[in-house]
Amino acid sequence: MATTSFKPTRAQAWELLTQYTQSESLLKHALAVEACMVAYAKKYGGDAEQWAVAGLLHDMDYEQHPDMDEHPFVAAQILTDAGYPQEIIAAVLGHADHADTPRTTKMAQVLYAVDELSGFITAVALVRPSKKVAEVKYSSVKKKMKDKAFARACNREEMLKGAEELGVPFDEHVTFCIQAMAARAEELGL
Repeated sequence: MATTSFKPTRAQAWELLTQYTQSESLLKHALAVEACMVAYAKKYGGDAEQWAVAGLLHDMDYEQHPDMDEHPFVAAQILTDAGYPQEIIAAVLGHADHADTPRTTKMAQVLYAVDELSGFITAVALVRPSKKVAEVKYSSVKKKMKDKAFARACNREEMLKGAEELGVPFDEHVTFCIQAMAARAEELGL
């Protein structure tokens, strides 16, 4: 039976993530999302470790269950069975529009806002000669967003909608996420 007093640690979340995810690119994506989540938790006064857990685990089922009929529902069930807090489960469900889960907490809103964007920022960094996220600027992201062939899997409408739901101008949101990722660039391979 799930207990509401369970407060998962980042280490526990990483262990759970790596049970279900082997792909280096998915693990790095989880780390990039985590970096943005932790930075926003500090900005909004959230519990940085719990926000990190949500960021790490949001796609934990994607490698084994990429079908939208299963992702992120399988992850939510695994987290429920493991006794994870409802706020984290709701954020995981809320990061996917097709899950029809309202983003009623700041944690859920931030997870939605940083998921696609962190992947896009990573793609922009990787096409730079240096491959360094610290050298990515908002203007580069904006320019690449207009190129529909570039990182086509990243949903541009969701990136814009995420910033709007946060009530943050898109340029500020992008810059904030670049800085959060740059602070952990070595871990992200960027």
